Amino acid sequence: MSPPCDLCFLSFLLCTFLIISSALHLPLAQLQKNPSPDPYQTLNRLASSSLKRAHHLKNPQPTATKGGASPTTTTTPLFSHSYGGYTISLSFGTPPQTLPFVMDTGSDFVWFPCTHHYLCKNCSFSSSNIPSFIPKQSSSSKILGCQNPKCSWIHHTNATQCDECGNNSTPQNCSQICPPYFIFYGLGTTAGFALSETLNLGDRIEPDFLVGCSLLSSHQPAGVAGFGRGLPSLPTQLKLDKFSYCLISHRFDDSTSSSPLILDSNSDFDKKKIGLTYTPFLKNPIVQGKEAFKVYYYLGLRKISVGGRHVKVPYKYLSPGNDGNGGSIVDSGTTFTFMAREVFEPVAEEFVKQVKKYSRARDVEDLTGLRPCFHVKGREKVELPELRLHFKGGAEIALPPNNYFVLVDGGAACLTVVTGGGVGGGEGEVGQSGPAVILGNFQMQNYYVEYDLRNERLGLRPQLCI
Repeated sequence: MSPPCDLCFLSFLLCTFLIISSALHLPLAQLQKNPSPDPYQTLNRLASSSLKRAHHLKNPQPTATKGGASPTTTTTPLFSHSYGGYTISLSFGTPPQTLPFVMDTGSDFVWFPCTHHYLCKNCSFSSSNIPSFIPKQSSSSKILGCQNPKCSWIHHTNATQCDECGNNSTPQNCSQICPPYFIFYGLGTTAGFALSETLNLGDRIEPDFLVGCSLLSSHQPAGVAGFGRGLPSLPTQLKLDKFSYCLISHRFDDSTSSSPLILDSNSDFDKKKIGLTYTPFLKNPIVQGKEAFKVYYYLGLRKISVGGRHVKVPYKYLSPGNDGNGGSIVDSGTTFTFMAREVFEPVAEEFVKQVKKYSRARDVEDLTGLRPCFHVKGREKVELPELRLHFKGGAEIALPPNNYFVLVDGGAACLTVVTGGGVGGGEGEVGQSGPAVILGNFQMQNYYVEYDLRNERLGLRPQLCI
């Protein structure tokens, strides 16, 4: 497959990229190594990236522009990585080409690095070492046309309004392609054009799958599989009733250990699961200019308790208000949970009040960007108050200490929750709009999490993930 005037189009994208890259994460599993053996730098980097991710989710930038019967369940490995995210492998094309993708429930677009000339700006290694999808090697690759309805899934506009095609044109006599996309993430961006391709999931073949063919990126050397609630997301395109996963513990390395991600199209799957408690997904009262929030999985967080004590948090921050702001979402692309200052401060204060055995490690707080931290060196057993999240419907997350405290170099224990005013800038940079609580993947380790899309609810169960 060779698009018309592909060199001109590539040049256009490259020039545009140089213009927008200054305005603006996910490293590739096989290539990215922990950039520093220093545990303080590692945690500082993860805290900073979690804050930048929160800033993006709270202030999303819109996308810019100028088959058949199949098995009901598919399982694929889910890998943990040093940068704090989780990846899966997906196969596209005919014959299939397999590439790694970051699993991201906070976005709704699927894309891969594309062509031998893929350019990754501000990446820590050469773009030539990044595995890329090659459309010319796939007989099923088709460039998406401007009048294809799926073009509007990316750009959120009426796809039939094509500059070079008259109102009476049909897809057959209009050769204009779908305008290029520019997708913004917390730590980078990607740009390319849309393809219609075949997705190969074991015994399941999904033709005409909308996927992005990225020619260039910034800080974004791996593809992203958006699992959010939008039309171009992987669950929506596959018409899934559910998907579920169990995240293995973070080691902040690139080990070969994995746990399963289950893609399910069987509405009777409830009968196979025991011990799950559910909380309904909430609808955000979307207001103009905040349509991107509809991609997120909002949850009804009723209250937060520390050591069995209810932390007083203004309710308006726990559920989205009429202006679309506030509320709580779950996001696999965020490492450490984000809380707005009005939520974080009373939670952190309660920990400080209840932790009397250990002194504050303020030096570690300065180095890691996390707080509060406590000196625990030499203690055979570290005892910390329980952090519990209470959701509508009776579901609760009673977190084990390893899910909300991290032991730093054997000497200090730090709360793995971030807020504005620490690393990454003040609350003004993170922004007051958008969700007030972003539940990150570090807090969801060793939990079985089920996204019941058919019944609009999230299922939870503590479980050792192997």
